[in-house]
Amino acid sequence: MPVASPPTGGVVWAAAGGRPIEVVTIGVSTGGPNALASLIPQLPRDFPVPIVLVQHMPPMFTKFLADRLNSQSALEVIEAGGGEELIPGRVYIAPGGHHMVVERSGTHIVTALNQDPPENSCRPAVDVLFRSVCEVYRGRALAMVMTGMGQDGLLGCEEIKRWGGSVLVQDEASSVVWGMPSFVVRAGLADAVLPLSDIAPDLLRRVMAHRTRGGGVVAAVSARG
Repeated sequence: MPVASPPTGGVVWAAAGGRPIEVVTIGVSTGGPNALASLIPQLPRDFPVPIVLVQHMPPMFTKFLADRLNSQSALEVIEAGGGEELIPGRVYIAPGGHHMVVERSGTHIVTALNQDPPENSCRPAVDVLFRSVCEVYRGRALAMVMTGMGQDGLLGCEEIKRWGGSVLVQDEASSVVWGMPSFVVRAGLADAVLPLSDIAPDLLRRVMAHRTRGGGVVAAVSARG
């Protein structure tokens, strides 16, 4: 099936254009486990969207990360095995060694895994996940890029913006390595640059603001230890 093309002309950020946010995509690399341990436990059990999380880690370590976050958080955190339906209040972590994407399966949106070649020397890669989010959710996406080395996520953020979604990044002072976020900022793609302590409240505010308009949200995260 051909991949849909983004609309041309003036695209507006969902908050400005009034479109509900239906997906939040997050990419984070070096320093990610501690950043996620700060972010995820701050989100309430009734967070109204699923969270899809990519962690640049070897196999098995992502399972340990999922178990650790699950024990610390109100949200349920699992390592994705492929085929899980995305539901609110659950966090899905891509297993090490596999790309993770989201795709439609009938009336549901589910996770899917593959072992396509690495991108940006990474598998899982943020760009792969972000592209799939665009294909499924179009312009109703919010991307977040957090602490990390390299530039994985940059091209994915470009796609998010082309579709009319929005992008948040972690600031330099609170990042272990300000690589991935800096590329997004320098490309002029960031709608906001936030310290780690402000990300969860800001994310919740944006999600709930659009929920009051009848929308929903999904979140995706990528991290490297």
